[in-house]
Amino acid sequence: MEDQKQILFLGAGSMAEAILSGLLSNTQTTADRIHVINLKNTERIRRLEEKYRVLSPRNKREAIHNADTVILAMKPNDMGSALQQWGSCFSSGQCVISVAAGISTRFIEERIPARTAVIRAMPNTSSMVGASATALCRGQDADDSDLQEAIRIFSSIGTTVVVEEKDMDAVTGLSGSGPAYIYYLVEALEQAGISAGLTPPVARRLTLQTLMGAARMLAETGEEPAELRRKVTSPGGTTMAGLETLAQHHFQESLILAVQRARQRSKELGSTFASPAAR
Repeated sequence: MEDQKQILFLGAGSMAEAILSGLLSNTQTTADRIHVINLKNTERIRRLEEKYRVLSPRNKREAIHNADTVILAMKPNDMGSALQQWGSCFSSGQCVISVAAGISTRFIEERIPARTAVIRAMPNTSSMVGASATALCRGQDADDSDLQEAIRIFSSIGTTVVVEEKDMDAVTGLSGSGPAYIYYLVEALEQAGISAGLTPPVARRLTLQTLMGAARMLAETGEEPAELRRKVTSPGGTTMAGLETLAQHHFQESLILAVQRARQRSKELGSTFASPAAR
């Protein structure tokens, strides 16, 4: 085990559970080093205590102040009120990590003590199975050690990349919303198989294995997707016929537009939480 830092989750939803479960499963910490505070649902806290043996502090202000790392895991709309209630409990020696979509590091920095390190994280829902693609960026007072702590935490639920904060909206459009695009693709492929005469279980099994196999080919060969596509596309063959139909219906353009629109929507939502000076 790397260290014995105290980690406190402010918020106890699905993302908080995915992260703490990943930390415990990968022996990055122990349950007695994890505290969880929920803003509203005390029953949720009770379930997490029973399932993971994590702690729910009686003195919440003291627990926040004494934590080495505080993970802000509440919904974006709850961030302002949560920081208004608990912000004064933070200390400049802490690493504060936010997983709230659209909330800038500056928004948080302005509501907690000066010179407190803030890291912004954008995981996705695949964190529930330890396969998240998480992007991280640092606030103005976070140093390399703070960033490494965030990488350590989020590597327990998947892979991590480090980006500039200006790129977080693009991350949201690509990997944040990306799982939904893949599920949408799977829905269509399954339905196509069923329409062609396959049973639903067979269509599901073939679709999922095709998806996982293609992902492994990309990851393990290191080849460009266009090159792998060319290798399986024979002139005049079945794959070419299918790809030509996708091109006729602007398949690639539609995906690009989807990511761009999700990015723009992320910007729109983020402007709701922008600090007055940043507007």
